[in-house]
Amino acid sequence: MMTNLFSIFDPSTNILNLPINWLSTFIGLMFIPYSFWLIPNRHYFFWNFILSKLHMEFKTLLGNNVKSNGSTFIFISMFSFVLFNNFLGLFPYIFTSTSHLTLTLSISLPLWLSFMFYGWINNTQHMFIHMIPQETPTILMPFMVLIETISNLIRPGTLAVRLTANMIAGHLLMTLLSGTGPNLSSYFIIILIVVQIMLLVLESAVAVIQSYVIAILSTLYSSEVN
Repeated sequence: MMTNLFSIFDPSTNILNLPINWLSTFIGLMFIPYSFWLIPNRHYFFWNFILSKLHMEFKTLLGNNVKSNGSTFIFISMFSFVLFNNFLGLFPYIFTSTSHLTLTLSISLPLWLSFMFYGWINNTQHMFIHMIPQETPTILMPFMVLIETISNLIRPGTLAVRLTANMIAGHLLMTLLSGTGPNLSSYFIIILIVVQIMLLVLESAVAVIQSYVIAILSTLYSSEVN
């Protein structure tokens, strides 16, 4: 019996004391070698088309800086990893790892720390200038520094919570609706199935959008330290 409403997202669920549900995060690594020896198909070309478009967009956001050559690959990898885990959580009985702060903070916090260390060590003056927008009145400068500092410090938390909250919200709504199924008549069961299908389509769109958002925001944060 479910002890509380959020126990379906509990990563401590295990079999023989083994956290089997977290293994879903690494299933994608099993498909990587296939791309090296299988004959390219339509899905392969479509995925390469998406990644090339993302590469051009991330390159534009980072700017035509020599130091940023190859920097788009980490954001493309993040997009692919988050997208895979978001879609994997839509299948029954598979734990959605991106709905837990353990994973999302593990992605956002090291990335944000690396940006901060690089910016303050190599571009110290630029980092100080960025804390005060242009044409800011002198009397407001201390407040602007405080506001920019706080907004900068909460960035890894906002990245992690945004992804976690969006992934949990849809899954939780689908779970609540499916729990009412046994108490409904046949007529309402059909309506419930239609609603669940619509929610599943919506969750698929959310999975793509949230992967794109976390990759874009990380790219923007990286462009600010250059």
